[in-house]
Amino acid sequence: MRILAVIPARAGSKGIPNKNIRIIGGKPLIYYSIKNALSSQHITDVIVTTDSEAVRIIATQMGAAVRWRDERLCRDDVTLDAVIDDAVDRSVDWDYVVTMQPTSPTLSVDTLDRAIAYAIEQDLDTLISAINAPHLSWGVKDGKKVPNYKERLNRQYLPPNYLETGAFVVSRASVVTPKTRIGEKVDVFEVPEAESVDVDTFADLQVVAASLNRRKVAIYVNGNNKRGMGHIYRALELADEFYSKPDIYYDTNQTDPAVFGTTTHTLIPVNGIAELFDRCRTERYDIFINDILSTTIDYMIGLKAVLPKAKIVNFEDDGEGILKADLVFNALYSESDLPQVRAGEKYYIAGKTFLMYNPIPIREKVKHVFVAFGGADPRNYSDRILAIASKEEYADVQFTVVLGKAKNNVEALMEYNKYPNIEVLHDVSNMPELMTRCDVAMTSRGRTGYELALLGIPSIAMAQNAREEKHGFVSNENGFTYIGLDPADEIIESNLRMYLGLSQSSRQHFQDLLLSHDLKGGRRRVMGLIENL
Repeated sequence: MRILAVIPARAGSKGIPNKNIRIIGGKPLIYYSIKNALSSQHITDVIVTTDSEAVRIIATQMGAAVRWRDERLCRDDVTLDAVIDDAVDRSVDWDYVVTMQPTSPTLSVDTLDRAIAYAIEQDLDTLISAINAPHLSWGVKDGKKVPNYKERLNRQYLPPNYLETGAFVVSRASVVTPKTRIGEKVDVFEVPEAESVDVDTFADLQVVAASLNRRKVAIYVNGNNKRGMGHIYRALELADEFYSKPDIYYDTNQTDPAVFGTTTHTLIPVNGIAELFDRCRTERYDIFINDILSTTIDYMIGLKAVLPKAKIVNFEDDGEGILKADLVFNALYSESDLPQVRAGEKYYIAGKTFLMYNPIPIREKVKHVFVAFGGADPRNYSDRILAIASKEEYADVQFTVVLGKAKNNVEALMEYNKYPNIEVLHDVSNMPELMTRCDVAMTSRGRTGYELALLGIPSIAMAQNAREEKHGFVSNENGFTYIGLDPADEIIESNLRMYLGLSQSSRQHFQDLLLSHDLKGGRRRVMGLIENL
Protein backbone atom coordinates (compact mmCIF):
# COMPACT_ATOMS: atom_id res chain seq x y z
CA MET A 1 0.00 0.00 0.00
CA ARG A 2 1.33 3.45 -0.97
CA ILE A 3 0.41 6.28 1.38
CA LEU A 4 1.67 9.80 0.76
CA ALA A 5 1.96 12.46 3.48
CA VAL A 6 1.80 16.03 2.21
CA ILE A 7 2.92 18.81 4.56
CA PRO A 8 2.02 22.31 3.33
CA ALA A 9 4.32 25.02 4.71
CA ARG A 10 4.40 28.30 2.90
CA ALA A 11 6.55 31.22 4.00
CA GLY A 12 3.98 33.96 4.28
CA SER A 13 2.41 33.58 7.74
CA LYS A 14 1.17 37.03 8.76
CA GLY A 15 -0.18 36.34 12.27
CA ILE A 16 3.08 34.78 13.48
CA PRO A 17 5.99 35.76 11.22
CA ASN A 18 8.18 32.78 10.27
CA LYS A 19 5.78 30.52 12.16
CA ASN A 20 6.74 27.24 10.51
CA ILE A 21 10.44 27.62 11.27
CA ARG A 22 10.22 29.11 14.78
CA ILE A 23 12.19 27.13 17.35
CA ILE A 24 9.81 25.47 19.81
CA GLY A 25 11.08 22.86 22.23
CA GLY A 26 14.52 23.10 20.62
CA LYS A 27 13.30 22.30 17.07
CA PRO A 28 11.64 24.24 14.21
CA LEU A 29 7.85 23.97 14.38
CA ILE A 30 7.63 22.04 11.11
CA TYR A 31 10.13 19.48 12.42
CA TYR A 32 7.45 17.71 14.45
CA SER A 33 5.10 17.03 11.53
CA ILE A 34 7.94 15.83 9.30
CA LYS A 35 9.25 13.62 12.12
CA ASN A 36 5.81 12.04 12.64
CA ALA A 37 5.36 11.41 8.94
CA LEU A 38 8.79 9.83 8.57
CA SER A 39 8.28 7.73 11.71
CA SER A 40 4.83 6.46 10.74
CA GLN A 41 4.39 2.72 10.21
CA HIS A 42 1.90 3.35 7.40
CA ILE A 43 3.18 6.39 5.49
CA THR A 44 5.52 5.38 2.69
CA ASP A 45 6.40 8.77 1.19
CA VAL A 46 6.67 12.28 2.61
CA ILE A 47 6.62 15.52 0.63
CA VAL A 48 6.75 19.09 1.88
CA THR A 49 5.19 21.70 -0.38
CA THR A 50 6.68 25.14 0.24
CA ASP A 51 7.94 28.43 -1.12
CA SER A 52 10.36 28.87 1.80
CA GLU A 53 14.07 28.20 1.35
CA ALA A 54 14.45 27.64 5.10
CA VAL A 55 11.64 25.04 5.09
CA ARG A 56 13.20 23.38 2.04
CA ILE A 57 16.53 23.03 3.88
CA ILE A 58 14.90 21.62 7.02
CA ALA A 59 12.80 19.11 5.06
CA THR A 60 15.72 18.00 2.93
CA GLN A 61 18.01 17.56 5.92
CA MET A 62 15.37 15.41 7.61
CA GLY A 63 14.95 13.18 4.54
CA ALA A 64 11.62 14.40 3.17
CA ALA A 65 11.02 15.26 -0.48
CA VAL A 66 10.21 18.87 -1.37
CA ARG A 67 7.70 20.25 -3.88
CA TRP A 68 8.54 23.87 -4.68
CA ARG A 69 5.22 25.63 -4.67
CA ASP A 70 4.29 27.88 -7.57
CA GLU A 71 3.59 31.50 -6.67
CA ARG A 72 -0.03 31.19 -7.82
CA LEU A 73 -0.60 28.60 -5.07
CA CYS A 74 0.76 30.88 -2.34
CA ARG A 75 -2.00 33.49 -2.41
CA ASP A 76 -4.30 33.88 0.59
CA ASP A 77 -7.39 33.06 -1.48
CA VAL A 78 -6.04 29.67 -2.65
CA THR A 79 -7.58 26.71 -0.85
CA LEU A 80 -5.47 23.97 0.72
CA ASP A 81 -7.18 21.44 -1.56
CA ALA A 82 -5.42 22.91 -4.61
CA VAL A 83 -2.06 22.92 -2.80
CA ILE A 84 -2.36 19.26 -1.79
CA ASP A 85 -3.52 18.18 -5.26
CA ASP A 86 -0.54 19.96 -6.82
CA ALA A 87 1.86 17.97 -4.60
CA VAL A 88 0.44 14.56 -5.56
CA ASP A 89 2.38 12.83 -8.31
CA ARG A 90 -0.36 11.20 -10.39
CA SER A 91 2.09 8.83 -12.04
CA VAL A 92 2.14 6.90 -8.75
CA ASP A 93 -0.79 4.68 -7.80
CA TRP A 94 -1.40 6.13 -4.32
CA ASP A 95 -3.91 4.51 -1.97
CA TYR A 96 -4.21 7.38 0.50
CA VAL A 97 -3.01 10.96 0.80
CA VAL A 98 -2.55 12.30 4.33
CA THR A 99 -2.54 16.07 4.78
CA MET A 100 -0.42 16.97 7.81
CA GLN A 101 -0.32 20.56 8.97
CA PRO A 102 3.03 21.81 10.32
CA THR A 103 1.15 23.59 13.11
CA SER A 104 0.31 20.50 15.20
CA PRO A 105 3.57 19.70 16.99
CA THR A 106 1.97 17.92 19.96
CA LEU A 107 0.41 15.18 17.81
CA SER A 108 2.03 11.80 18.49
CA VAL A 109 2.99 9.31 15.80
CA ASP A 110 0.98 6.68 17.67
CA THR A 111 -2.22 8.70 17.28
CA LEU A 112 -1.42 9.34 13.62
CA ASP A 113 -0.88 5.65 12.91
CA ARG A 114 -4.04 4.62 14.74
CA ALA A 115 -6.00 7.11 12.63
CA ILE A 116 -4.57 5.82 9.34
CA ALA A 117 -5.25 2.23 10.37
CA TYR A 118 -8.82 3.18 11.29
CA ALA A 119 -9.40 4.82 7.90
CA ILE A 120 -8.15 1.71 6.12
CA GLU A 121 -10.12 -0.73 8.30
CA GLN A 122 -13.36 1.24 7.90
CA ASP A 123 -12.77 1.73 4.16
CA LEU A 124 -13.28 5.49 4.53
CA ASP A 125 -12.96 8.11 1.86
CA THR A 126 -11.94 10.76 4.41
CA LEU A 127 -10.95 10.82 8.08
CA ILE A 128 -10.50 14.16 9.86
CA SER A 129 -8.71 14.75 13.17
CA ALA A 130 -10.99 16.26 15.80
CA ILE A 131 -11.42 16.81 19.50
CA ASN A 132 -14.68 16.18 21.32
CA ALA A 133 -15.50 19.52 22.98
CA PRO A 134 -19.15 19.58 24.08
CA HIS A 135 -20.20 23.00 25.33
CA LEU A 136 -23.37 24.97 25.78
CA SER A 137 -23.33 27.18 22.71
CA TRP A 138 -25.48 29.71 20.88
CA GLY A 139 -26.16 30.54 17.24
CA VAL A 140 -28.18 33.00 15.20
CA LYS A 141 -31.62 32.33 13.75
CA ASP A 142 -33.73 34.96 12.04
CA GLY A 143 -31.38 37.63 13.34
CA LYS A 144 -31.68 36.53 16.98
CA LYS A 145 -29.28 34.78 19.33
CA VAL A 146 -30.68 31.31 20.08
CA PRO A 147 -29.28 28.30 22.02
CA ASN A 148 -27.90 25.34 20.10
CA TYR A 149 -29.34 22.98 22.69
CA LYS A 150 -32.74 21.87 23.90
CA GLU A 151 -31.82 21.39 27.56
CA ARG A 152 -29.08 22.89 29.73
CA LEU A 153 -26.92 20.02 30.94
CA ASN A 154 -23.55 19.59 32.60
CA ARG A 155 -20.76 19.19 30.05
CA GLN A 156 -20.35 15.45 30.59
CA TYR A 157 -24.00 14.88 29.63
CA LEU A 158 -23.99 16.99 26.48
CA PRO A 159 -23.96 15.22 23.09
CA PRO A 160 -20.60 15.00 21.27
CA ASN A 161 -19.39 18.14 19.55
CA TYR A 162 -16.37 17.46 17.36
CA LEU A 163 -14.07 20.35 16.49
CA GLU A 164 -11.47 19.83 13.74
CA THR A 165 -7.92 20.20 15.04
CA GLY A 166 -6.15 20.60 11.70
CA ALA A 167 -3.60 17.93 12.62
CA PHE A 168 -4.40 15.60 9.73
CA VAL A 169 -6.87 14.70 7.03
CA VAL A 170 -6.59 11.15 5.69
CA SER A 171 -8.08 11.02 2.18
CA ARG A 172 -8.46 8.22 -0.30
CA ALA A 173 -6.22 9.30 -3.19
CA SER A 174 -9.06 9.11 -5.69
CA VAL A 175 -11.08 11.84 -3.91
CA VAL A 176 -8.24 14.39 -3.86
CA THR A 177 -8.85 17.13 -6.44
CA PRO A 178 -8.00 20.84 -6.69
CA LYS A 179 -11.37 21.55 -5.04
CA THR A 180 -11.76 18.92 -2.31
CA ARG A 181 -10.24 16.14 -0.21
CA ILE A 182 -13.59 15.06 1.23
CA GLY A 183 -15.28 11.96 -0.16
CA GLU A 184 -18.72 10.47 0.53
CA LYS A 185 -17.79 8.15 3.38
CA VAL A 186 -16.44 10.50 6.06
CA ASP A 187 -15.63 10.09 9.76
CA VAL A 188 -13.74 11.97 12.46
CA PHE A 189 -10.93 10.58 14.59
CA GLU A 190 -10.80 11.86 18.15
CA VAL A 191 -7.30 12.88 19.24
CA PRO A 192 -6.25 13.38 22.88
CA GLU A 193 -6.69 16.92 24.15
CA ALA A 194 -2.95 17.23 24.82
CA GLU A 195 -2.29 16.51 21.12
CA SER A 196 -4.93 18.84 19.73
CA VAL A 197 -3.20 22.23 19.79
CA ASP A 198 -3.14 23.96 16.40
CA VAL A 199 -0.69 26.86 16.42
CA ASP A 200 -2.48 29.91 15.08
CA THR A 201 -1.69 32.61 17.66
CA PHE A 202 1.15 33.58 19.96
CA ALA A 203 -0.91 32.19 22.84
CA ASP A 204 -0.92 28.83 21.02
CA LEU A 205 2.85 29.06 20.73
CA GLN A 206 3.13 29.49 24.49
CA VAL A 207 0.88 26.49 25.12
CA VAL A 208 2.88 24.33 22.71
CA ALA A 209 6.22 25.45 24.15
CA ALA A 210 5.01 24.55 27.65
CA SER A 211 3.80 21.16 26.41
CA LEU A 212 6.96 20.27 24.49
CA ASN A 213 9.21 21.40 27.35
CA ARG A 214 7.15 19.55 29.96
CA ARG A 215 9.21 16.97 31.78
CA LYS A 216 7.99 13.63 33.07
CA VAL A 217 8.07 13.65 36.87
CA ALA A 218 7.91 10.97 39.55
CA ILE A 219 7.82 11.29 43.34
CA TYR A 220 8.73 8.50 45.73
CA VAL A 221 7.40 9.17 49.23
CA ASN A 222 6.72 7.26 52.42
CA GLY A 223 5.13 8.32 55.69
CA ASN A 224 4.18 6.51 58.88
CA ASN A 225 4.17 6.83 62.68
CA LYS A 226 7.94 6.56 63.00
CA ARG A 227 8.95 8.52 59.93
CA GLY A 228 6.35 11.26 60.27
CA MET A 229 3.67 12.53 57.91
CA GLY A 230 5.31 15.74 56.73
CA HIS A 231 6.80 13.85 53.77
CA ILE A 232 3.33 12.95 52.50
CA TYR A 233 2.01 16.50 52.86
CA ARG A 234 5.00 17.99 51.08
CA ALA A 235 4.86 15.43 48.26
CA LEU A 236 1.25 16.37 47.54
CA GLU A 237 2.11 20.07 47.60
CA LEU A 238 5.01 19.47 45.19
CA ALA A 239 2.83 17.42 42.86
CA ASP A 240 0.56 20.43 42.39
CA GLU A 241 3.45 22.60 41.23
CA PHE A 242 4.18 20.77 37.98
CA TYR A 243 2.30 21.40 34.72
CA SER A 244 1.74 17.68 34.44
CA LYS A 245 0.50 14.93 36.73
CA PRO A 246 3.47 13.28 38.44
CA ASP A 247 3.45 9.59 39.29
CA ILE A 248 3.55 9.28 43.08
CA TYR A 249 5.06 5.99 44.28
CA TYR A 250 4.87 4.63 47.82
CA ASP A 251 6.02 1.37 49.42
CA THR A 252 3.11 -0.72 50.67
CA ASN A 253 5.37 -2.11 53.39
CA GLN A 254 5.89 1.35 54.84
CA THR A 255 2.91 3.50 53.94
CA ASP A 256 -0.84 3.06 54.32
CA PRO A 257 -2.50 4.59 51.22
CA ALA A 258 -5.14 6.13 53.52
CA VAL A 259 -2.57 8.75 54.59
CA PHE A 260 -2.84 10.39 51.16
CA GLY A 261 -6.45 11.34 51.90
CA THR A 262 -8.77 12.12 49.01
CA THR A 263 -6.12 13.26 46.53
CA THR A 264 -6.78 12.67 42.82
CA HIS A 265 -3.05 12.50 42.04
CA THR A 266 -1.78 9.24 40.54
CA LEU A 267 -0.74 6.97 43.42
CA ILE A 268 1.27 3.86 42.53
CA PRO A 269 1.95 1.22 45.21
CA VAL A 270 5.18 -0.78 44.97
CA ASN A 271 6.34 -3.77 46.97
CA GLY A 272 9.89 -2.73 47.70
CA ILE A 273 12.72 -1.01 45.83
CA ALA A 274 13.09 -3.73 43.18
CA GLU A 275 9.57 -3.13 41.91
CA LEU A 276 10.09 0.65 42.02
CA PHE A 277 13.21 0.29 39.84
CA ASP A 278 11.37 -1.98 37.40
CA ARG A 279 8.66 0.65 36.94
CA CYS A 280 11.20 3.46 36.51
CA ARG A 281 13.12 1.49 33.91
CA THR A 282 10.09 1.51 31.58
CA GLU A 283 8.83 5.03 32.35
CA ARG A 284 12.05 6.99 31.72
CA TYR A 285 11.36 9.97 34.02
CA ASP A 286 13.11 13.31 33.52
CA ILE A 287 12.84 14.31 37.18
CA PHE A 288 12.69 11.88 40.09
CA ILE A 289 12.00 13.21 43.59
CA ASN A 290 12.74 11.25 46.76
CA ASP A 291 10.97 12.26 49.98
CA ILE A 292 11.71 9.21 52.09
CA LEU A 293 13.79 10.74 54.93
CA SER A 294 17.03 8.87 54.24
CA THR A 295 18.69 7.39 51.16
CA THR A 296 21.69 5.09 50.85
CA ILE A 297 24.50 5.18 48.32
CA ASP A 298 23.35 1.81 46.97
CA TYR A 299 19.77 3.03 46.48
CA MET A 300 20.92 6.15 44.63
CA ILE A 301 23.33 4.19 42.41
CA GLY A 302 20.53 1.78 41.53
CA LEU A 303 18.13 4.64 40.78
CA LYS A 304 20.63 6.36 38.53
CA ALA A 305 21.24 3.07 36.72
CA VAL A 306 17.57 2.72 35.74
CA LEU A 307 17.15 6.48 35.11
CA PRO A 308 20.53 7.53 33.65
CA LYS A 309 19.18 10.76 32.12
CA ALA A 310 16.96 11.83 35.02
CA LYS A 311 17.71 14.61 37.48
CA ILE A 312 17.31 13.28 41.02
CA VAL A 313 16.05 15.60 43.76
CA ASN A 314 15.94 14.57 47.43
CA PHE A 315 14.04 16.23 50.27
CA GLU A 316 15.07 16.16 53.94
CA ASP A 317 17.59 13.45 53.20
CA ASP A 318 19.92 12.76 56.12
CA GLY A 319 21.52 9.70 54.50
CA GLU A 320 24.72 9.24 52.54
CA GLY A 321 22.68 9.09 49.32
CA ILE A 322 22.77 12.89 49.10
CA LEU A 323 26.26 12.54 47.65
CA LYS A 324 24.70 11.09 44.48
CA ALA A 325 21.74 13.49 44.21
CA ASP A 326 21.63 16.35 41.72
CA LEU A 327 19.81 18.59 44.19
CA VAL A 328 18.87 18.24 47.87
CA PHE A 329 16.49 20.45 49.87
CA ASN A 330 16.57 20.42 53.63
CA ALA A 331 14.53 23.21 55.19
CA LEU A 332 14.92 21.67 58.64
CA TYR A 333 18.70 22.10 58.83
CA SER A 334 20.42 25.45 58.84
CA GLU A 335 23.51 24.77 56.73
CA SER A 336 25.45 22.29 54.61
CA ASP A 337 28.92 22.15 53.09
CA LEU A 338 27.79 20.20 50.01
CA PRO A 339 27.22 22.30 46.86
CA GLN A 340 24.10 20.38 45.79
CA VAL A 341 22.37 20.84 49.18
CA ARG A 342 20.07 23.81 49.78
CA ALA A 343 19.51 24.08 53.51
CA GLY A 344 17.52 26.41 55.73
CA GLU A 345 14.01 27.71 56.24
CA LYS A 346 13.98 29.63 52.97
CA TYR A 347 13.39 26.27 51.22
CA TYR A 348 10.35 25.39 53.31
CA ILE A 349 7.25 24.69 51.18
CA ALA A 350 4.22 26.23 52.87
CA GLY A 351 0.80 24.70 52.34
CA LYS A 352 -1.30 26.59 49.80
CA THR A 353 -4.02 27.55 52.26
CA PHE A 354 -1.50 29.08 54.68
CA LEU A 355 -0.43 31.56 52.01
CA MET A 356 -3.86 33.20 52.21
CA TYR A 357 -3.73 34.02 55.94
CA ASN A 358 -2.25 37.03 57.70
CA PRO A 359 -0.35 36.74 61.00
CA ILE A 360 -2.50 36.66 64.11
CA PRO A 361 -3.07 39.87 66.09
CA ILE A 362 -1.26 39.80 69.45
CA ARG A 363 -4.06 40.26 71.95
CA GLU A 364 -3.81 41.68 75.45
CA LYS A 365 -4.18 38.31 77.19
CA VAL A 366 -3.70 34.66 76.27
CA LYS A 367 -7.08 32.95 76.15
CA HIS A 368 -6.63 30.21 73.55
CA VAL A 369 -3.88 27.56 73.11
CA PHE A 370 -3.37 25.55 69.94
CA VAL A 371 -1.78 22.09 70.24
CA ALA A 372 -0.59 19.89 67.35
CA PHE A 373 2.27 17.43 66.97
CA GLY A 374 2.14 16.43 63.31
CA GLY A 375 0.55 13.41 61.73
CA ALA A 376 1.79 10.72 64.10
CA ASP A 377 2.89 12.22 67.47
CA PRO A 378 4.97 9.12 68.41
CA ARG A 379 5.92 10.65 71.81
CA ASN A 380 2.24 11.11 72.69
CA TYR A 381 2.75 14.76 73.59
CA SER A 382 -0.91 15.40 72.77
CA ASP A 383 -1.97 12.90 75.46
CA ARG A 384 0.23 14.54 78.08
CA ILE A 385 -0.90 18.07 77.32
CA LEU A 386 -4.56 17.01 77.35
CA ALA A 387 -4.04 15.59 80.82
CA ILE A 388 -2.60 18.94 81.90
CA ALA A 389 -5.32 21.00 80.19
CA SER A 390 -8.06 19.03 81.97
CA LYS A 391 -6.91 20.34 85.36
CA GLU A 392 -9.24 22.78 87.11
CA GLU A 393 -6.69 25.61 87.11
CA TYR A 394 -6.87 25.82 83.28
CA ALA A 395 -10.67 25.87 83.09
CA ASP A 396 -10.65 29.46 81.80
CA VAL A 397 -8.20 28.70 78.97
CA GLN A 398 -9.47 27.23 75.70
CA PHE A 399 -7.38 24.39 74.21
CA THR A 400 -7.70 23.23 70.60
CA VAL A 401 -5.84 19.92 70.14
CA VAL A 402 -5.46 18.55 66.60
CA LEU A 403 -4.58 14.87 66.17
CA GLY A 404 -2.94 13.80 62.89
CA LYS A 405 -3.90 11.08 60.42
CA ALA A 406 -1.45 8.55 61.83
CA LYS A 407 -2.10 9.17 65.54
CA ASN A 408 -2.83 6.13 67.69
CA ASN A 409 -5.54 5.95 70.41
CA VAL A 410 -7.60 8.72 68.78
CA GLU A 411 -10.89 7.45 70.21
CA ALA A 412 -9.56 7.56 73.77
CA LEU A 413 -8.30 11.13 73.33
CA MET A 414 -11.64 12.23 71.87
CA GLU A 415 -13.05 11.64 75.37
CA TYR A 416 -11.44 14.90 76.45
CA ASN A 417 -14.10 16.75 74.48
CA LYS A 418 -16.29 16.35 77.57
CA TYR A 419 -14.36 19.24 79.14
CA PRO A 420 -15.88 22.64 78.24
CA ASN A 421 -12.44 24.22 77.62
CA ILE A 422 -11.05 21.42 75.42
CA GLU A 423 -11.70 20.76 71.73
CA VAL A 424 -10.05 17.63 70.31
CA LEU A 425 -10.11 17.28 66.52
CA HIS A 426 -8.78 14.55 64.23
CA ASP A 427 -7.32 14.85 60.71
CA VAL A 428 -8.58 18.35 59.96
CA SER A 429 -8.28 20.22 56.67
CA ASN A 430 -8.68 23.76 58.04
CA MET A 431 -5.45 24.02 60.04
CA PRO A 432 -4.68 27.70 59.37
CA GLU A 433 -8.22 28.64 60.34
CA LEU A 434 -7.87 26.78 63.63
CA MET A 435 -4.41 28.18 64.31
CA THR A 436 -5.40 31.80 63.76
CA ARG A 437 -8.07 31.57 66.48
CA CYS A 438 -5.33 30.99 69.06
CA ASP A 439 -2.89 33.18 70.96
CA VAL A 440 -0.07 30.69 71.60
CA ALA A 441 0.75 27.14 70.55
CA MET A 442 2.54 23.93 71.53
CA THR A 443 4.13 21.79 68.82
CA SER A 444 7.10 19.71 67.66
CA ARG A 445 10.07 20.78 65.52
CA GLY A 446 8.64 19.62 62.20
CA ARG A 447 6.29 21.04 59.59
CA THR A 448 3.75 22.41 62.08
CA GLY A 449 6.42 24.65 63.62
CA TYR A 450 6.93 26.35 60.27
CA GLU A 451 3.19 26.82 59.83
CA LEU A 452 2.89 28.48 63.23
CA ALA A 453 5.87 30.72 62.46
CA LEU A 454 4.30 31.74 59.15
CA LEU A 455 1.23 32.90 61.10
CA GLY A 456 3.32 34.58 63.80
CA ILE A 457 2.03 32.44 66.67
CA PRO A 458 4.37 32.31 69.71
CA SER A 459 5.01 28.63 70.38
CA ILE A 460 6.52 26.14 72.79
CA ALA A 461 8.30 23.35 70.92
CA MET A 462 9.69 19.94 71.80
CA ALA A 463 11.48 17.34 69.68
CA GLN A 464 9.81 14.06 68.74
CA ASN A 465 13.07 12.14 68.22
CA ALA A 466 16.83 12.51 67.98
CA ARG A 467 16.57 13.64 64.36
CA GLU A 468 14.27 16.52 65.30
CA GLU A 469 16.80 17.62 67.92
CA LYS A 470 19.04 18.60 65.00
CA HIS A 471 16.41 20.75 63.28
CA GLY A 472 17.63 24.32 63.36
CA PHE A 473 14.69 26.59 62.59
CA VAL A 474 12.37 25.86 65.51
CA SER A 475 14.68 27.41 68.08
CA ASN A 476 14.80 30.15 70.69
CA GLU A 477 16.67 32.60 68.46
CA ASN A 478 13.89 32.39 65.86
CA GLY A 479 11.08 33.14 68.30
CA PHE A 480 10.18 29.71 69.70
CA THR A 481 10.68 28.37 73.19
CA TYR A 482 12.37 25.02 72.63
CA ILE A 483 12.32 22.67 75.64
CA GLY A 484 14.13 19.62 74.24
CA LEU A 485 13.36 15.97 73.58
CA ASP A 486 10.79 14.25 75.79
CA PRO A 487 10.76 16.87 78.57
CA ALA A 488 9.15 15.98 81.88
CA ASP A 489 5.51 16.92 82.40
CA GLU A 490 6.49 19.52 85.00
CA ILE A 491 8.71 21.27 82.43
CA ILE A 492 5.93 21.21 79.84
CA GLU A 493 3.45 22.59 82.35
CA SER A 494 5.79 25.26 83.74
CA ASN A 495 6.40 26.59 80.23
CA LEU A 496 2.67 26.52 79.51
CA ARG A 497 2.05 28.58 82.65
CA MET A 498 4.77 31.00 81.58
CA TYR A 499 3.19 31.48 78.15
CA LEU A 500 -0.26 31.97 79.64
CA GLY A 501 1.18 34.79 81.72
CA LEU A 502 3.33 36.45 79.04
CA SER A 503 2.68 40.14 78.50
CA GLN A 504 1.42 41.43 75.18
CA SER A 505 4.79 43.10 74.46
CA SER A 506 6.73 39.88 75.14
CA ARG A 507 4.53 37.90 72.78
CA GLN A 508 4.84 40.67 70.19
CA HIS A 509 8.62 40.30 70.42
CA PHE A 510 8.30 36.56 69.77
CA GLN A 511 6.05 37.22 66.78
CA ASP A 512 8.47 39.75 65.31
CA LEU A 513 11.21 37.12 65.41
CA LEU A 514 8.96 34.49 63.81
CA LEU A 515 7.90 36.80 60.99
CA SER A 516 11.44 37.93 60.20
CA HIS A 517 11.79 34.84 57.95
CA ASP A 518 10.38 34.70 54.40
CA LEU A 519 8.59 31.37 54.66
CA LYS A 520 6.05 32.16 51.96
CA GLY A 521 8.73 32.40 49.26
CA GLY A 522 10.10 28.88 49.73
CA ARG A 523 7.79 27.25 47.21
CA ARG A 524 8.92 29.64 44.49
CA ARG A 525 12.61 29.17 45.32
CA VAL A 526 12.39 25.36 45.38
CA MET A 527 10.50 25.07 42.09
CA GLY A 528 12.80 27.57 40.40
CA LEU A 529 15.83 25.43 41.24
CA ILE A 530 14.13 22.20 40.14
CA GLU A 531 12.99 23.71 36.84
CA ASN A 532 16.52 24.92 36.10
CA LEU A 533 18.13 21.50 36.55
